[in-house]
Amino acid sequence: MKVFDFDNTIYRGESPVDFCFYMIRENKKIIRYVPTIIFSLIGYKLHLMKKEKLESLTNEFLENVMDDPDSLSDSVRRFWETHYHKLDLNILRLIEPDDVIITASPTFLMDGVSGKLRTNNILGTEIDLQKKKLTWYNFGENKVERYRSIYGYRHIDAVYTDSFYDEYLMGISREVYILRHGNVHRLRHKERRLSHAVSNWSI
Repeated sequence: MKVFDFDNTIYRGESPVDFCFYMIRENKKIIRYVPTIIFSLIGYKLHLMKKEKLESLTNEFLENVMDDPDSLSDSVRRFWETHYHKLDLNILRLIEPDDVIITASPTFLMDGVSGKLRTNNILGTEIDLQKKKLTWYNFGENKVERYRSIYGYRHIDAVYTDSFYDEYLMGISREVYILRHGNVHRLRHKERRLSHAVSNWSI
């Protein structure tokens, strides 16, 4: 079994960020959160923000921006109609039906693209749309906890990701592959130990 991250791995970019900017045309309240979105993205990319801070910012965004949860599926469908082209076909070809995609992206967004991903095993962040609140943030060590809850101690042959935040998944996989600009690089064990140190430089 192989495990894949989604954003910046299968999808070229951060799909939740792209979705937020796409939704500005339908919900102008998102505009006031653009600086927060950019700040959070930079903090995430530079490993300067902890999971709890990201979770707090996400909940604040949901509570203040989401208007009509019932119409969200239509918005997701329209978003993916214009963003399918950002899926990396070379990575998609690596995915087999038994493989798993584990992502911090919300499941409501992943549902709109799941038919293109070659596997039905997709674990994402869970959001109660009616209450406008995170119920499970599928990030960092939570990814391993979620994986264990469903697959137990089933062996992982390889993890494909763009981020050292996935160090916890790396730790239970035989091989690790990091993606940079569409190029796949296999991490040596020494590099995996370094990733642990880098991922702990957060505030």
